Amino acid sequence: MVLGAGVAGLTLANILQAAGIDCVVLERATRAHVETRARAGFLVPNTARVLDRHGLAEGLHRDGRPHGSCEFRTETGSFRLDYSTLGPCEPHTAYPQQNLVTDLLAHYLAAGGRVHFETAADAVHDIDGPRPTVDARDADGRPRRWRARYVAGCDGRHGAARRSLPPGTRRHQRDHGVTWLSLLAEAPPSLDAIGYALHRNGFAGHMTRTPQVTRYYLQYERGTPADAWSEDRIWDELDLRLGAAEHGPLRRGPIFQRGTIDLESDVVETLRHGSLLLAGDAASLLPPAAAKGANVAVLEAELLALALVDDLAHGDPTGLDQYSDRCLVHVWRAQEFSRWMVQLMHAPAGPDGASHFHDSLRRARIESLRTSRSHQDWFAENYVGI
Repeated sequence: MVLGAGVAGLTLANILQAAGIDCVVLERATRAHVETRARAGFLVPNTARVLDRHGLAEGLHRDGRPHGSCEFRTETGSFRLDYSTLGPCEPHTAYPQQNLVTDLLAHYLAAGGRVHFETAADAVHDIDGPRPTVDARDADGRPRRWRARYVAGCDGRHGAARRSLPPGTRRHQRDHGVTWLSLLAEAPPSLDAIGYALHRNGFAGHMTRTPQVTRYYLQYERGTPADAWSEDRIWDELDLRLGAAEHGPLRRGPIFQRGTIDLESDVVETLRHGSLLLAGDAASLLPPAAAKGANVAVLEAELLALALVDDLAHGDPTGLDQYSDRCLVHVWRAQEFSRWMVQLMHAPAGPDGASHFHDSLRRARIESLRTSRSHQDWFAENYVGI
């Protein structure tokens, strides 16, 4: 039983299906919502390799575009890192997450997989026994009960899997104190690189999604509604922070999606509780500053799928016994680099001495990244690595 039809759940379900392991996916949203929910858009090389290994990369190869440069803009100058020529010399692949989910879902259904949309899982019971159950409600609100050998919780940090963890489960949380206004604009990219702008008004980010759509981020006052700013004000602020006076104005277009994101980190230890196993955002939430969430989810899904196949098809529980420890090594490394990116891109709030001290450290990090080849190689290795 797989809870959640996102990247983690569908990658897991596809690998299990191909190995002849019967599974059912429960998803609380509609299929249309799942296939259009815009999230991340940069896939690291290991994610592409995982998808390739399991025959899940056709759309990625057809429509994905290699992306290997990022540009840092500050009020004292700008510089570019061609990170695909640094460190391991590998690029990202720009491919919208909703396209990947659509691909994974189509592949799973074409192979005979079963997905129940608009089916909300409420709780997982009997996780210490050999046959856990999942209580759920279908689209009409009627209760359903499912029984399985294992339940894979891939339904996010607020899903039934997290709610069903036993008392005493360790959960590590950090609020980074930063909020972003997240925007999708029907406008061609204005840079041929990922753009990171560090401005006295706050951070601004430019991330290409497709030749027609660009993702923008603006550091935003927490608690302000996403619709508080007009489109003109948003574009003017993006122009200001991204340095339109020096680099030229942005290519504007209608903003068709907006929302706010509080940058937070969240890790559950352990990721296995008897017959309940966690992956994706149910296992760990990463701030989007380093675009690691979907990539960690794919890695976890493959590790979990192969471990389940070993146990169910070959009677070897070793992979399941080691699953949590193996994943958490990668999770904490991704958390560490994501935290480093948050600190690099955002000045501490307030005029006090401590804030001035930390802001000076941030400027020193930027200068080191601009001038030190060893620092650039370290950045590239972590930026595209999982």
